[in-house]
Order: sequence, then C-alpha cells, then structure tokens
Amino acid sequence: MDLKQIRKPLAASTVLALLGLALAPDSHADDSPYLFGDWNGTRTRLEQEGIKFDFGYGFEAAHNFSGGTKHITRYTDQWKLGASLDLDKLWGWTGGKFDIYITDRNGRNIGADAQIGNNQLIQEVYGRGQTWHLTVFALDQKFFDGKLEWRIGRLPVGEDLATFTCDFQNLTFCGAPPGNIVGDYWVNWPTSQWATWLKLNTTATTYVKLGAYQVNPNYIDDSWARRNGWKLNFPGGTTGALMPLEFGWTPNANGLPGIYKIGGWYNNSGGKDLLLNSAHQPLALAGGTALQRSGRYGGYLEMMQQVSGDAGGKGTTVFFNFSQADKYTSATDRQIAMGMEYKGIFDRPRDFVGFAVGATHANSRLGDYQRQYNEANPTTPVKVLDGYEYVSELFYNWSPIASINLRPNLQYIMHPGGTTQNRNAFILGLKTSITF
Repeated sequence: MDLKQIRKPLAASTVLALLGLALAPDSHADDSPYLFGDWNGTRTRLEQEGIKFDFGYGFEAAHNFSGGTKHITRYTDQWKLGASLDLDKLWGWTGGKFDIYITDRNGRNIGADAQIGNNQLIQEVYGRGQTWHLTVFALDQKFFDGKLEWRIGRLPVGEDLATFTCDFQNLTFCGAPPGNIVGDYWVNWPTSQWATWLKLNTTATTYVKLGAYQVNPNYIDDSWARRNGWKLNFPGGTTGALMPLEFGWTPNANGLPGIYKIGGWYNNSGGKDLLLNSAHQPLALAGGTALQRSGRYGGYLEMMQQVSGDAGGKGTTVFFNFSQADKYTSATDRQIAMGMEYKGIFDRPRDFVGFAVGATHANSRLGDYQRQYNEANPTTPVKVLDGYEYVSELFYNWSPIASINLRPNLQYIMHPGGTTQNRNAFILGLKTSITF
C-alpha cells in the first residue's frame, strides 16, 4: 500500500482521535485556544520571549446529491505549521518580525471527480498542488511608530491585499476575491512568490498599500509544485510583476467594527486575447496565434460591517464583495458575493451561523470564441460558457471547545461553470478546523 492509499484513512483517523482527545473531560481547559494547551506554560513563556507558534489542521468533506455524473463523497485537507519571531524581543531589532509558514495539502476535488463543471471550488482548501508548500517566508519591518510598514519575502498576494475571511467552504466566499477569477496570476494561499509591499497608515482608520509580486507560471503548475513547492528558490520563467494598490478604511459605526477596501491591479506580463488572433481576426475561424495583450488588470471592492451586538463578539456581520477583471484575457471576468454571519447563536458564544449568495461570470468574449469554434467544428462542439455560476451556502459552526470548529454546510450551485448545459448541484459539506 503506497502513501496515497493510506492518506485518506490516516487523515480521518487523526481527526477522530483529536476530537476524542478534545472532548475528554481532562484533556485541557475548555477555553484554551490550543488543543494541546499551553505545554505546561512553555508556549506562553516562548511567546513572551518572542517566539509564537501557529499549528493547525483543516478538513473539508463534500457529498454530491445532484448534478454532475456521480453521486460521490470526497475529502481534502491541509496541515499548517508556522512560527512568528518578534525580532525586537529576541534581538532588540525595533519593529522587526519574521514569519514562516509551511503547508501540506492532500485529498480529492469533488467537482472534478463528479464532473459537476463548477467554476469555483466546492472545497476551497483543495488546489495548488496537493503537496508541501513554502507558503510564507518573510521579513516585516515597521517604521515611525507603526505608521509605515514594509514586508518582503515569499508571500501569497491574497494574504496581503484584498484579504477576506474564509469561514465558508465554497471558494466563492473564501479568501481574496481577485484570486477567484484571475488565479492564473493572482496567487492566494498556500502558494507564494517573491514579493514586497508597503503600507502607509494615513490616519488611525485609513491606509494605502502598494505591492509588487513575481508572476511566474511555474508557481501554479501542480507538477512543478510537487517537486519544488516547498523549496526556497527563485525559479526561471518569470514573465513580469503583479502590482496591486489598495485603499482601506476601518471605521467604527456606533462602536461596531467595519472594514472597507477599494483596490486595483496591473499585471505587466500580459496575456493572450480570448477572441482575436494577431491580425485582429476571429481566432476560432481564421486560426493563427492569439493576439498578445500588453497587460492584464482589474479592480475590487470589499465591505464588511458588524451591524448589531457587541463589538467583535455576539451579533450580526454583513459583507459585500465585487471583483472585475479585464474582458480581453480573463476567462472568468467578474464575481459578486454577499452574505452575513451571526455569532453567539443559541447563547453559545463560540457558535455562529452564516449564509451567502454569489455569482461568478464566464467572460462573454470566451463564449463568442466557443460559439465560433462550434461553427467551425460542428462534429466536436464544446460547451459555451458565457453566463453566471450562481452559488449559495448555509452553514452552522459548532465549537465544542475553543480549539475545534465543526462546520456542516449546504451548498447549491446553479448553472455550474456559467452554462445551463451543466446540471445544478446540491452539496452537503463539512468544514473543520483544529488549532494545536
């Protein structure tokens, strides 16, 4: 039996064993943020001295009740091993911090295995190569009492700009939205690239942030990631740089926190036109090579605001996200998502419920190319993708102890991939997280 064959039962057994340990009456205090507690005070002492650890495990299972070609169950998971070093506490390096995170992903993608045809992942933790990744390796430096911050190293752009929570299991509502529509160059967790950014806090509640991220197709090649994803190297094949700019506002409305972001990006490595050839004729009909565009670009708007309850605690939070990419090179060019979460349901302070709806648009220019291709190749037609994929998700988060979250969810996917030719899918999911 090889490693791949034992990973699934090993992962499931590990979750059950850890859950059993956590629920045991003497395992550790109910309110500890860590499953294994404070290591008899060692963890707190190390943090006071400048060394903070971050170990976690996430598991996402999904069963397809309708849609696609198979009614099956699949799982995928991720291990996270991280540490943050406070350089001021350790060596007297004022304002300095160093972070390192390594991740390992395993499992299967239900959307692909059941042939659902979905655009956005049903299990957001799947992807970018089911293997080890060097996810963060970065130095962070603050200047002028924290008004200016600089970060450099190996970074996932979605952890720095357009950042968004990942409470939902469907990718439509998880992580930096631009990475959901132009993921071939806007790279979210767990993949990183060499990068740097600057953040200027213009007031106590406003900031501006500018970044530059290496664009290299190798980073999103699964076969390359399996061989090199965990290595600290500078691979050949860099095509340019992704340069995002973000303006942020973090107000308090009646004492309740909110965060508002507006941003844009430009990728100077360019891209191939979806519809036209180099002579500006229809590519599918006239043939030739695709017209090369000099740059790729887009913009985003994110809003999240707590509207009731206690600041940062029990109450309702609402959100709205919008991302738009250029129409010339982006097969998926638009995403809209909105939803809410209510914390403290049934007077359980750690439990919460969430509901969201979203739509991801397949570029109409790609649809035009596909129609023209079918006209030229009537015996081997392809599906025309030029509409919206609509997704809704409802979840309940049960936290038996502070270090464990179990999140059953229901997902409904209408017009997967942006076409009525794919059957709608109804999914039962389970998302878990454990902090060690």
